[in-house]
Amino acid sequence: MAAKIKKGDTVVVLSGREKNKSGEVIKVDREKGRAIVQGVNMVKRHQKPTQMDPGGINEKEAPLPLSNLALRDPTDGKPTRVGFKTLEDGRKVRFSKRSGEVIDV
Repeated sequence: MAAKIKKGDTVVVLSGREKNKSGEVIKVDREKGRAIVQGVNMVKRHQKPTQMDPGGINEKEAPLPLSNLALRDPTDGKPTRVGFKTLEDGRKVRFSKRSGEVIDV
């Protein structure tokens, strides 16, 4: 199946404690069906000091299920579903079902 959410997309969280927050996708794991979004779903990890790292309590993003994410519409910024269509030149692109605007440029 084609990728509806890719690295670099701006997404909105649809459910959970991080609902209505948005950010840019840093990483997508297709096998597990999860994505890491910048600044969303922050968790604290206690890190032991090493020769390279001083250690301490570090904050980082935890993965979110892809089903809880929706792409942000390029026109009005609200969550939208994603569709696929083929352009005249033969390219397959994603488009916003909300506004009909092409997402991939």
